[in-house]
Amino acid sequence: MGKITIYTDGSAKGNPGNGGYGVVMMSGKHKKELSEGFRDTTNNRMELMSVIVALETIKTPGAEVEVISDSKYVVDSVEKKWVFGWQKKGFKGKKNIDLWKRFLLIYPKHNIKFTWVKGHAGNLYNERCDELAVSAADGSVLLVDEGYENQKTEGLF
Repeated sequence: MGKITIYTDGSAKGNPGNGGYGVVMMSGKHKKELSEGFRDTTNNRMELMSVIVALETIKTPGAEVEVISDSKYVVDSVEKKWVFGWQKKGFKGKKNIDLWKRFLLIYPKHNIKFTWVKGHAGNLYNERCDELAVSAADGSVLLVDEGYENQKTEGLF
């Protein structure tokens, strides 16, 4: 299996509000797009969700993966190893714990490098992910982001 390149983006209308994520995955001549919309969520959750869903889609363990995102929140949290410190401290005082725990289950299964790109700067696949995310957020079928809505009820957001 060759290298897998994944572009990701998230969107939230109102932040919080309707949200969605968009993913473009490529390996060799293969290309796959993924997107889903949610009725009440945040931009950061959708940015992280896009990465998680993309990584969970990879069927072969040990894949060489590059994740390209315009989210400093996601890229810096992993590349600067903040999330591993948060994990050691039980995520005390952190948001999106459910998603970070889900990410940490899939992360060790592949060889993953994160690269940050400037959003809305004409990068073809980043722009496509944005279109997918916004379209999903505007969709008529919006899922429930249970992690967000449960944490909001508990006063964590």
